[in-house]
Amino acid sequence: MQLAELIRAEIAARGPMPFSRYMERCLYAPGLGYYSAGRTKFGAAGDFVTAPELGSLFAQTVADALMPSLKAVGSRADFVELGGGSGAFAEAAMRAFCEAGTVPRRYRILEPSADLRERQRERLQAAFPQALFSRFEWLDRPPEEPWNGVLFANEVIDALPTTRFCLREGEVYEEHVVADEAGVLEYRDRPADALTSAAVRHVERDLGRAFVDGYRSEILPQLPYWMQAVLGSQESGLVLMIDYGYPRKTFYLPERSDGTLVCHYRHRAHANALILPGLQDITAFVDFTALAEAGNQAGFAVAGFASLAQFLFASGLASRFEQAVAGADEVACYRLAQEVKRLTLPGEMGEKFNIMLLARELPETALPPGIADIDQGFRL
Repeated sequence: MQLAELIRAEIAARGPMPFSRYMERCLYAPGLGYYSAGRTKFGAAGDFVTAPELGSLFAQTVADALMPSLKAVGSRADFVELGGGSGAFAEAAMRAFCEAGTVPRRYRILEPSADLRERQRERLQAAFPQALFSRFEWLDRPPEEPWNGVLFANEVIDALPTTRFCLREGEVYEEHVVADEAGVLEYRDRPADALTSAAVRHVERDLGRAFVDGYRSEILPQLPYWMQAVLGSQESGLVLMIDYGYPRKTFYLPERSDGTLVCHYRHRAHANALILPGLQDITAFVDFTALAEAGNQAGFAVAGFASLAQFLFASGLASRFEQAVAGADEVACYRLAQEVKRLTLPGEMGEKFNIMLLARELPETALPPGIADIDQGFRL
């Protein structure tokens, strides 16, 4: 209710609020936004389950895939994780790095939420001796000084405040949020600014067709600037981004005429972003072609694009599973099997999620093993 009042006050003072600004307020308003307040987000007690919360197999397999890149960079290699969630990934990944003798110089977590940062710190401090815990470092903004190593982002791009656009009589409009006389929030379309219009026209040119009147979807005109801010100081190494989304031709299918926006509240998904501000997650699927373009503009080459299932199997998930079930009891074996199913089945994360690898000043031999055999970059 407090956040809703702040949003109404801003609308009263400044006029209709672009949806991207509304989404930013709902997710990140200090002390009130979904990721800024203290409510549980992840796992059974939260609103959704991310891959690291299923168990340790995901993080172990991802760590195995990224070790060649860390080794290639050498003793100066840092590992940067965007959005550390509960800290589950960092704990399991660091254990895998230790087992392999490939411990990064620093494990840096860029975490804007003070609440999540404290939870991560408590978890990792309890999990590791001081000598290892001292390698963890928390950031509130992307590294500004030059660095080398690996950057990892799981379900980060989908949470970037997105612009919602639509077409009216061939012109580009942008979705805004307004409040009626009773204070009820509702949508209103207004002519788009030059940046949004240019981004939409670029997509139309790339698709080779114009959007029909009434077509509505999401776009991230700020993505190239965001990527430059995040990756600009990374002089060499690898970037791995995992998220749900599609290549552009699939993202903007004619029949997907109301976009991909989805909200999560207590393990239920719906499309009404105007209710429960600050209490529900708001996301949009990722246009992986736009992600590749932004990576290129930031000075990185696309080194691989594949489904999550393909990537995990190529990176040794089956071996990790076999190691885990060896000597495990029946209950543990069942839990591990369920984790693999959630990660790899087409109806679960396996095909809904994709991975993108971006590389800079890194030899091909340092890429995750088997990536060349599964790469589907031609779909971008």
